[in-house]
Amino acid sequence: MESELPDIYCPFPQLTNPNVPHTRVHLEEWTRDTGLVHRDSARARFVQADFGAFVGMVYPTADSKNLDLVADWFVWLFLVDDQLDDGHLGRSPERVRDVVEMMRDVIRSDTPGTLPEGELPAAVTALADLWERTTPMAAPHWRARFGWHLTTYLTTTTTWEAGNRASGTVPSEETYIAKRRHTGAIHVCMDLIEIVAGIEAPESIHNDPRFITALEASCNVVCWANDVYSYEKEQVLGEIHNLVHLVRHHRGHDERQALEHVCAEITAETERFLTAEAELLSAYPQLSWMLRPYLDGMRSWMRGNLDWSRQTPRYNPADVSQYKEPQEYLEARVLGMAQD
Repeated sequence: MESELPDIYCPFPQLTNPNVPHTRVHLEEWTRDTGLVHRDSARARFVQADFGAFVGMVYPTADSKNLDLVADWFVWLFLVDDQLDDGHLGRSPERVRDVVEMMRDVIRSDTPGTLPEGELPAAVTALADLWERTTPMAAPHWRARFGWHLTTYLTTTTTWEAGNRASGTVPSEETYIAKRRHTGAIHVCMDLIEIVAGIEAPESIHNDPRFITALEASCNVVCWANDVYSYEKEQVLGEIHNLVHLVRHHRGHDERQALEHVCAEITAETERFLTAEAELLSAYPQLSWMLRPYLDGMRSWMRGNLDWSRQTPRYNPADVSQYKEPQEYLEARVLGMAQD
């Protein structure tokens, strides 16, 4: 697919993490222990995706323990997202309401790892494990922000996206762009930069307009590049929540024109990030010890996401037919309910 796509501007260096081999082994064990990946067909697809390589590209400086942690978060987010995007559950908001409420209870709990009684979906028990390993040592304002981003991801995907699918509503480009940063859970992943880098950004930085601009632009670059590379797969699935699709729908572009438009917008957002980055570092030279690794984390996300998208079989057009039969790889136990 890479040769068919317009170039995506990315001036950041290509990096990877030396701890990836260890993380691949860890992911194999963690997904079995939590029950997130059980059937052979789902296991084969999971191994092929190589999420260990992905996290190594987007968190290249993480130590082994933290790389394992963010890899587990990745897998959890991807597998929950697959359930909602590729299967019928993503078209039935009412069917996933209860399991989402259980997840929200885990996030709201004052006691990390606390779970309700009874047999629970694998995604809920895995989330409790992740929450317990991630939040106890984090600052209260980081926990609050991270919890809000995670909850917003869940509610936006299961209400807004699912509602659009159920009603046949095609969102505007403006609405989609604002929602995409939540449905892609990219704010969740950017929050984890602080955990991986061992830094604590004060609320004053998070509220600074230049930081907000840098974060928003980098999130847009990641999400829109994903839309470019997943476009063909999502067309097969009839998915409307893709910026290339919406540009075609609202502007009357053909496929090539829409792809070129989105890639040009990615370039503009990358330049917006670079401007905000320079302004932020100039405004707070005394905080460069904290800002530099945070901004480098955003850079690594933009570069690593692009590199992984170019190579992953998930978006390979030669293999896109795999998505026509999602029941072959979707696990009923992840959300505790069968796909129809």
